[in-house]
Amino acid sequence: MAAPEAVERRRMHASSSEAHRTQDETKQAFKTTEFFAMVGVIGAILIATAVSDSLNDVRAWTLVAAVAIGYIVSRGLAKSGTKYTGGEDPLNRNSN
Repeated sequence: MAAPEAVERRRMHASSSEAHRTQDETKQAFKTTEFFAMVGVIGAILIATAVSDSLNDVRAWTLVAAVAIGYIVSRGLAKSGTKYTGGEDPLNRNSN
């Protein structure tokens, strides 16, 4: 059986190494291609609504909502496998 000091030392070493491995495996939302694709598609929908007579406001905002929902679902799926614990400031990660 291991000595209590050795067990405690292993536990402390494991917790300190886990503290350094808290980075997400996904990027922040505004750094992804999905974000820029969503902004571009929403912009195109709104411009097409302003120019076209056949695309009314209700249909345009429905399409914008559908694009936004698709983006939210894609980000949720991308982040579903991450181990982010929320203990660090996501905008200031490189301050260590």
